[in-house]
Amino acid sequence: MRWLVGWSSTAARALGAADSAGATGYEGETLRPVGSQLLWGDPDPLWAVGDWRPDEVRVVHADAQNRIAVLGICGASDEELRRGLFTARGGALRHLTAWPGSYTAVVQAGRRITVCGDLAGARPVFHAPWDGGTAYATAALPLADLTEANLDFGHLAALLAAPEVPAALRDTTPYEGVRRVAPGHALVLRAGAREIAGYEPVASLAVAAPPADPDRAVDAVRDALVEAVRVRLAAPRHVPGLDPGPVPGMGPAERRAARGMPVPGIGADLSGGPASGTLALLAAGLPGRPGTLLGHGTGAGERLLAVTFNDLAVGGREAELERAGALAANPRLHHMVVTGAEDTLPYADLEGPLTDEPGPSLVTAARHRARLAAGSADHFTGHGARQVLDAHPARLADLLLDRQRRHLVRPVAALTRADGSALVPARVYGAARRLSRTPYRTGLEALAERLMRRRFDEPKGPVGASLAALTWARPGPAARWLTGEALAEVSVLLQTGADRAAGGPGQRPGEFRARTVLARHAADLRVLEQAAEVRSQRLHAPFLDNQVVRACRDLPEALRVKPGARAAVLRTVLEGAGVTDLPPGWGTPSHASSAAAARAGLRLAADSLVDLFDTPLLADAGLVEARVVRKAVREAAAGEPLPLDGLADLVSLELWLGRLLARRGTCWTGTPARARAVPAGIAPQRGALRAGRP
Repeated sequence: MRWLVGWSSTAARALGAADSAGATGYEGETLRPVGSQLLWGDPDPLWAVGDWRPDEVRVVHADAQNRIAVLGICGASDEELRRGLFTARGGALRHLTAWPGSYTAVVQAGRRITVCGDLAGARPVFHAPWDGGTAYATAALPLADLTEANLDFGHLAALLAAPEVPAALRDTTPYEGVRRVAPGHALVLRAGAREIAGYEPVASLAVAAPPADPDRAVDAVRDALVEAVRVRLAAPRHVPGLDPGPVPGMGPAERRAARGMPVPGIGADLSGGPASGTLALLAAGLPGRPGTLLGHGTGAGERLLAVTFNDLAVGGREAELERAGALAANPRLHHMVVTGAEDTLPYADLEGPLTDEPGPSLVTAARHRARLAAGSADHFTGHGARQVLDAHPARLADLLLDRQRRHLVRPVAALTRADGSALVPARVYGAARRLSRTPYRTGLEALAERLMRRRFDEPKGPVGASLAALTWARPGPAARWLTGEALAEVSVLLQTGADRAAGGPGQRPGEFRARTVLARHAADLRVLEQAAEVRSQRLHAPFLDNQVVRACRDLPEALRVKPGARAAVLRTVLEGAGVTDLPPGWGTPSHASSAAAARAGLRLAADSLVDLFDTPLLADAGLVEARVVRKAVREAAAGEPLPLDGLADLVSLELWLGRLLARRGTCWTGTPARARAVPAGIAPQRGALRAGRP
């Protein structure tokens, strides 16, 4: 893991030396993060913690009290950072997030500290009150250690009952007292006092937005995506540790994978889908040296390593694999196929490191690690493309609000063909019309009522999924297995949120739902990066960069809702970059193989999962009853049509709690008795959820 951490105090301390910056801790020992490098010192110190590369940490000074730190991949020059610092001193923040790349910017102007989060939520910012001021970080666990925070049971309940509803999650984290800055916002600290400021303009709901030119919007997506890839290619190359020697029966690539060493240079996923294929072809076709370093790896120098995962335990992806092979025929790509058997199925290997927060990807981390271990030191992934480009079903209500009914014809016709029923158009149009006329507050109250009455049954099939999504808020897939007390707690939070949300969220329902889904995906991707981390490797998700997200948000609704819109946009992006020879069927969606893999993995791991929930920590926390979850695992393994993603949420949260409580280290020196988060563990008791109430 890598993060930055610092604090803003109410009283200025004397400027300390680089080796002694920080507060005085236990028995006079300096309080500072373990394994950190100091970026600037007292009175408001800032540290970078973890295995940051030298080019990923930049600090530009205007003078002793005015400076900017940028951590991550940022395409701004030092002069642009200096100009951004001067502009930020006047209170403008948006330009700090408009440089290409994925990074966190921290500005110090006197005693004012500004920390900018990103738009997607992949690089979040956290804060907590501490020592009369405010501590902040880009990870929640260091702040929980610093404050010895206990678990926030209300947040954990909301994470299972309504994971995509901001009114339920609020700004909380799994740690009590540690708060999250919402995507699109910045944390501003003035001598310890904190303020949350949004940096994105808010569109008016009184009138429809001016019609956007589809061609210009797609061109903007192409430019942003190409620049996001280019800025990563321009970064210095990093070569992992040298291969210590041959192993009988193993080639160089197999040795590296077995030892957890990525291939030097740059590579990309190549699943056969449009997102990963677009990034691989863009990275391979841009000028420069996109591939491996000469003398390392394949020795090809210019070729980019494209990794395809072939699941031998579950079929259904033959067409995608064939398309990946056709794409890999590009002479600038070196294709590697990683095969997986039953030992790489979901739930097969549940061992792994402690992540900052829980996430459903914990049950598939070993599966991803098997692929990434054969990848490059800098590896492109297509994560986030579906969330930023596709149309959420609730966007049909946005079209009605903007009086664009004619654009409902094509998506409704596609659903009709998938279902085969002549009643589909009337059902979909009626649901979209109801949502367009439903206030946000009413939507929250309806969800609170559903949770209280335990109404979780939803229509089946593609049409059913679309109808269920045509709402302001909906229960999570794991909600059906929560205790009545947990559901009642979340229901109360929703009722409180409804009372505070008289004016609505300031967005149309489709746009609002799309942003919440993106935030959920970005948070889980962050968990995946930590759980499946390969030493010396960096995963790059350009679709989640601020500028790419902004360009995708400007795509017209009428373009988004067309069937196959994502593949069409990415095809246009590639054509604009000079790539036209795509295999037949490129962009055809496929989800069946993922569901089949989850079902197969659950069936094979059923006994171990039942043992996991023999005496679960979730039951000690009052969130579930152990026998209910064990029964659900057995039924799902037997083929019952239960929501598998809900079981993944339960298993991953149970795993995360176990790893957190088994932890013995801490993120800080100078704390008494090696203070850490959740020092007392989970005490079995009724009414534990009230600890998470505001």
